[in-house]
Amino acid sequence: MTKTTQSMLAEVRKLAPDIVSRAAEIEALRQLPSDLVEALRAIGIFRMFVPRSHGGLELDLPSALEIIRALAKIDGSVGWNAMIGSGGGIFAPLLPREIYDRIYENGPDTIIAGSTQPAGTAEKEGDHWRVDGRWPFASGCVHAEWMLALCKMAEGGKPLLNDRGVAVVRGFILPAHNWEIEDTWHVAGLKGTGSHHIKIRNAVVPAAHFFDLEAGVPCVPSPLYEAVRQFLPLLHAAFDIGVAEGALDDLIELAGSGHQQQRTARPMRDSEAFQFELGRVSAELRAARAFFQAQVESHWRHALAGTLKDDTLLIEGTQAGIWIASTCVRVVDACFALAGGIAVYDSSPLQRRLRDLHVAAQHATVHQRQYAAAGQAVFTQARPQVEYRRANGASRRDGGGVGQLVEK
Repeated sequence: MTKTTQSMLAEVRKLAPDIVSRAAEIEALRQLPSDLVEALRAIGIFRMFVPRSHGGLELDLPSALEIIRALAKIDGSVGWNAMIGSGGGIFAPLLPREIYDRIYENGPDTIIAGSTQPAGTAEKEGDHWRVDGRWPFASGCVHAEWMLALCKMAEGGKPLLNDRGVAVVRGFILPAHNWEIEDTWHVAGLKGTGSHHIKIRNAVVPAAHFFDLEAGVPCVPSPLYEAVRQFLPLLHAAFDIGVAEGALDDLIELAGSGHQQQRTARPMRDSEAFQFELGRVSAELRAARAFFQAQVESHWRHALAGTLKDDTLLIEGTQAGIWIASTCVRVVDACFALAGGIAVYDSSPLQRRLRDLHVAAQHATVHQRQYAAAGQAVFTQARPQVEYRRANGASRRDGGGVGQLVEK
């Protein structure tokens, strides 16, 4: 761990008591207080992924994820906004250099918010595009200086298709004052993230403000920017583990206080049933951390080698992100249940951890429906071997040629 990372984690720890004391305020505001955003900015959270050429920290991926995890462990909404606000720094290099330089012309601490749902349309008009859309889940949009979103591209009233016959989707970015924010964030969890809808109606956007998330070439060199989609599940995984770690700490603190639940013979900490469940839950969390660390190290090695931009690695990272999210949800659910009735009160951090993590696990990046792509890949990779074994087995029984591969 570098000295920069150690220093930032130390500053995060100093900020922790203030964040914890303001948890109710954060949820009531439905966004982070402005002074807290500025405190995160001062620590360097929003320049973690910005290159040194533009005054940023350009942290390696494992270090940046460790800081996101530490913030999520303190408070879900703070950790989420840190993840989104800093994560915009790996999208921006896909833009042309002239626009990229504009984004950071006032310094590296620019906050970028937005939505990765292709909920808008962009119709070609000469050298420009006419954009219209309304996008959900724009976390941190109230505090952002720039915002981005994805559009389905069209020309002559017809959608543009790629060589696979799939609709072409591109991202675009504009200064925050070009967007309308709709106050829609009334939700069950991650209440303090200000993840409102953002809207643009019938606006002419220059082509230079568009980027290709799938095949774009970064305008500044760094292993951080070569394969943006492959990194996204790991950002979510860092957040999920942080929240789960916080929940386990909350439960241990409650038990350590001598708390005794109704209709029990002894305090929680002396209960063998509680100790059993605590051991089981902590093992699940250790497994999630181990998987996370292994996947992060693997992805970062590929990034350094320039080999990360690969569909197989995208599926592998997504598979890891889903499993980690699901495991962390089980951990938090168990912590909430083990705490008993006291956990249902607003004063308990456990009920907030539970709500935050369930909402986070609904995100499309780590939603369990994404397992389908992994399953398809596994089947595709395994099928030739299965058919080969079947062919060999048949040849031994009926005298057919050994080694024949059956093509279906």
